[in-house]
Amino acid sequence: MIRRLFALVLGACLACHALAAEKQLRIGTLAPKNSLYHRQLMVLGEAWRTAQGGGKYLVYPDGSQGGETDMVRRMRIGQLQGGLMSVVGLREIEPSIAALQNMPLMFRNWEEVDYVREKMRPAMEKKFLDKGFVVLAWGDAGWVRFFSKKGALRPEDYKTARFFAWGGESEQQEIMKRLGYTPVPLETSDILPSIQTGMIDAVPCTPYFALATQIYTSAPNMLDLNWAPIVGALVITRKAWDEMTPEGQQRLREAGATVGAQIRAQARKEVDEAVDAMKKRGLTVNTPNAAQIKEWQALAEALYPQIRGKLVPAETFDEVLAHLKAYRAGKP
Repeated sequence: MIRRLFALVLGACLACHALAAEKQLRIGTLAPKNSLYHRQLMVLGEAWRTAQGGGKYLVYPDGSQGGETDMVRRMRIGQLQGGLMSVVGLREIEPSIAALQNMPLMFRNWEEVDYVREKMRPAMEKKFLDKGFVVLAWGDAGWVRFFSKKGALRPEDYKTARFFAWGGESEQQEIMKRLGYTPVPLETSDILPSIQTGMIDAVPCTPYFALATQIYTSAPNMLDLNWAPIVGALVITRKAWDEMTPEGQQRLREAGATVGAQIRAQARKEVDEAVDAMKKRGLTVNTPNAAQIKEWQALAEALYPQIRGKLVPAETFDEVLAHLKAYRAGKP
């Protein structure tokens, strides 16, 4: 009788534990605490909790769960259920996503980025699903610009600089070395102390990130050139998705669409606001002239053959070119 009673209690405890596990969503991100991205993730969490009738929803900002490669690993072993990441992390799941971010000077404006993303989105989301992840929201974080200790206007000016490079992007580092640049592989949390101590001299990042992390105080020169867009997405594991109620899935889909639109709209607005704020605090904006812009375009053209088939799958690279050609053909 005692054994049967113990078995019943144990079974009830295990059932409660399983139920609790189903109602838990832990999201990692490099976004700073209380930033636009963090706030929108909390909005999404409220929608999820309401639809699920409660549950434990946690967001880990500031890269507290490691770099984006680490976050993907944590999702795969169940330590996290989701992540708001840039292409750096997303390409660990599906390499073709790199086409939206790793093709410098390919996109002229946000309208082109949006057009290509929407054309590629259905097939891209299917690829993520096949690999065990559900895309809930698409976002971006502004254009990459170069922040450096010394002022620079031409590609040649950066040959003596030591560049921050994502630790997990060895192919990109090799390309930089072949072109005569010096990458220093680091994690995001190491950028500020590294530029303060002189370990690196230049950081490719968005103005908002430079302001939020105070990078510009040690790298007070910004090149006014939109090198590439930072594109990202919020993904959760298919396992976490399948454990939700149909109502929870629907509410999360709706909330994800809203959150993605809010992030894109506000992030684009904050680029100019961040630059203005940094200029008031000592940032020098270096604007290249027409001849110098041609030098940057020539550098990008030299990069494309090395990117195609390496950083970006060849067929995806060609697909982006085809979509851009079609879009531009329809514009005056």
